[in-house]
Amino acid sequence: MGKIQIEGMEFYAYHGCFQEEQVVGNKFLVDVAIETNTEQAQKTDSLHDTVNYQVVYNLVKEEMQVKAKLLENVADRIIVNIHSHFPEIISVEVKVSKMNPPMGGKIDKVSVTLKKEFAN
Repeated sequence: MGKIQIEGMEFYAYHGCFQEEQVVGNKFLVDVAIETNTEQAQKTDSLHDTVNYQVVYNLVKEEMQVKAKLLENVADRIIVNIHSHFPEIISVEVKVSKMNPPMGGKIDKVSVTLKKEFAN
């Protein structure tokens, strides 16, 4: 087994419960960790035998462009989209962080992390 991680993907998006957040937007960071069988890729050195992280980035980007109120919704949609494109994966963990959330005080970020495991 192997773990493919894409960390620190940065997006400007319009997620949040407050109307202003869905108009003004905010900076978000996304981390993805995918567990998959990497044995074939280790032997063949072929991109066709692994999870292409450029494709994963584009799937994350696609979901970040869809407005949502909750980070839980965004993270779940990212997981579902990745799994639909790579059904062979064993698990996906996604962390979505909202930078400088409007909570009335100095807060670097709030984050939601979801993980789903799949039966193969």
